[in-house]
This record gives sequence, C-alpha cells and structure tokens, in this order.
Amino acid sequence: MKMPSFLRSTAATLTFALIAGSAGAVANLDQPAPAFSAASAAGGTISLEQYRGKTVVLEWTNHDCPFVKKHYESGNIPSLQKEATGKGIVWLQVISSAPGKQGYVDGATAQKLNAERGATPTGTVLDPEGKLGRLYEAVTTPHIYIVNPDGKLVYKGGIDSIASNKKDDIAKADNYVKAALGDLAAGRKITQANTQPYGCTVKYAS
Repeated sequence: MKMPSFLRSTAATLTFALIAGSAGAVANLDQPAPAFSAASAAGGTISLEQYRGKTVVLEWTNHDCPFVKKHYESGNIPSLQKEATGKGIVWLQVISSAPGKQGYVDGATAQKLNAERGATPTGTVLDPEGKLGRLYEAVTTPHIYIVNPDGKLVYKGGIDSIASNKKDDIAKADNYVKAALGDLAAGRKITQANTQPYGCTVKYAS
C-alpha cells in the first residue's frame, strides 16, 4: 500500500531532524560535518553518511540567480563538477529555494536544467523547507562546502575570489574550490579553508 504524500513528507522531515540533531547541527571547520538525509531530485533520498570515505562537495544553487548563471553558462561549474566526479569526488547540488520563490524547482525540472546546462553533479538535493541550508548556514548561491573522507568539514565559502556576475572575471579569479580540492588530494592542509561567499541570498521560506 502506497504511503500518502503528507505522511511521506512528515516521515522525511522527522528523519532529517533526527539525523541532523545527532551531528550537533553545527557547520564548523575541522569538525564533523552536520549529517543529513534529504530528498533527491532523482527520487528517494540522499544522505551524507552514504558517502563516508569519499570527499563530498555541497554546492548551494539557484538557476535563476545571475551569479549562478555566470558560473553555469560559462561552463565553469559544470567543468569543476566533471573534473571532481572523474576523480571519485561526490558533488551534490543543494536547492534551498522555497516554493514560490526564485530558484524553486521540482525534481524533474532540476534534472532537466542540469541536462540543458551540461551539469554532472553526483546528485541534487531538494531542500524547499530550508532545513539543510540553515543547518549549514548557507547564505548565498553559490555557496560551497567540502567534507573530507573522514566526514569533517574542511572548506566553506565562495567559489572564487572575484565577487561579480561577469563571466570575464572567472579567468582572473583565484578558484578557491579547485585549490581546496587540490590541497586535499595532495594531503595538504587547505590553504584558504574559510572564504567569503558571494551571490544571491538563499531564498529561504519565511
């Protein structure tokens, strides 16, 4: 017998709350990353725990944000995703836009957008209630977090050093995410582990 949608939603919410609470719900560098289990755009759920032993990138995104468009239309983020996943890194998009607000999409639309933009994340997390976003204190799109194979948060901040929505600035900027992943792969401490994120504010539910 199929579970009614409102019960599935309630169950997912309870699961999220219990798992998040067990991690202390604090996104501090060099501490265990807050655990979560949330809806996947492809159906089912995505949890951080299922990727224990792998490097995980969390990318907060909003397809209508000019700053996000800059990095997708230029091919910058899709290229980073492809390079990272090709090395066995898990790349998860997170969409925390609330229903009726800029960037909100359902799972099918999220997957369609990725196909159109040549994006290749490992998965896309749907967070319309903003619980995951608030758990990690994500404030902009894009906003990037990196979790190491031991489950510790080792990077949080911006994608690069030039806070603009101009594509021409990408080549001139220091790519913080690429540098952080390079440091991590080489066994070095990440040089710039806490940087300033920039972009559109995350469109949380009121």
